Amino acid sequence: MATESDGEEDTAGKLTGSRHLDVDDDLREMAKKAAWSVSSCKPGNGVLALRDDNLDTYWQSDGAQPHLVNIQFQKKVKLQLLVLYVDFNVDESYTPSKISIRAGDGFHNLKEIKTVELVKPVGWVHIPLSGTDPRETFIHTFMLQLAVLSNHLNGRDTHVRQIKIYGPRPNPVPHQPFHFISKEFITYSTLR
Repeated sequence: MATESDGEEDTAGKLTGSRHLDVDDDLREMAKKAAWSVSSCKPGNGVLALRDDNLDTYWQSDGAQPHLVNIQFQKKVKLQLLVLYVDFNVDESYTPSKISIRAGDGFHNLKEIKTVELVKPVGWVHIPLSGTDPRETFIHTFMLQLAVLSNHLNGRDTHVRQIKIYGPRPNPVPHQPFHFISKEFITYSTLR
C-alpha cells in the first residue's frame, strides 16, 4: 500500500509506493470491463503495456504534457481504488511526480477528484478514489482519466508500468443486506 512519507517536512502527504500489491478481498478488478486509450505513445509502448501484468514493460508517452490515460466503461460503475506501478530507480526522469485523477460521464464533463504527488516512487502506488467524506467509499462514473501533470527531474515523457482499477465486490445475493461468503450460507440465505 502507498505510504505517507514521514520525517521530512517537504514530503509530508506525498506517496512513495510499495513493492507488493496488496488489495482487500472485498474489491475486484474492473479493468477488463473498460475501453482503454492513451493521449500518445512511442511505438511498441502503448496502452497494451499497461495491462499485460509484466512489470518490465511500460507505456511511454510521446508529446507535450499532460499525458493522459482514459478508462471508459459502457455503463456506470463503482470505483474505489486506482493502483499504478512506477519505478523511479529504473525510469528516473520518466517517473511521474504529479498526477491528477478525473471522473465524469465522458470527455465533455470530467471533473478533477484528486491530485496526488509522488516522491521517487518504487512499486505499487495505491490511490483511493473516495472523497473527503468518510461515508463516500467509492465514485460512481462512466469514465476515469489519469493525467500525468509533471515528472521527476523535469522529464518530458513518462513511463507507467501497470495500472489496475478496483471497485467494490457486489453482494452475491441481490437485495440481501448481509454478505454471506460460504456456499452453505448463500444456499440458505433466502426463503421461498
